[in-house]
Amino acid sequence: MPDNATATLKVNDPAPDFELTSVDGTKFHLGTYRGKSNVVVFFYPKDNTPGCTTQNCLFRDWHLEFTKFDAVLVGISSDSAASHADFAKKHELPFMLLTDEGGTVRKRYGVKNDFGVIPGRATIVIDKEQIVRNIYVSQFNINEHIDSALRSLQQIESAK
Repeated sequence: MPDNATATLKVNDPAPDFELTSVDGTKFHLGTYRGKSNVVVFFYPKDNTPGCTTQNCLFRDWHLEFTKFDAVLVGISSDSAASHADFAKKHELPFMLLTDEGGTVRKRYGVKNDFGVIPGRATIVIDKEQIVRNIYVSQFNINEHIDSALRSLQQIESAK
């Protein structure tokens, strides 16, 4: 599903601020990036599952392209910091994985469960002013998460 596919968050809305813990125990605060970097937040269901591994590895493989658009990548699931640390090390992930225990941030961003039980998969592009510029939601079309986010970042860059 394309833009505006979350329950409550829409393109051009202010991105809800949040703070979560990364694998090394440091806090990631979205507000820190205001005026400095675009942020691509991707919510995924679970570490070490086939679709989530594919998604994270695609973001890894395209990481350099995202940095060309001054974008910080952040993966979020409800897995523990220990699970994230093992997952990131195993797949050499160069971006932060954040623990959203209880799905608080997922809910603030309106990312619904699929089939009632599987945490949804959504990618949200947030510009430097912390405005939502793109929302892509699909549990199964994993490649399009990367393509959609990069197209959005290209549009942000072109609008300068």
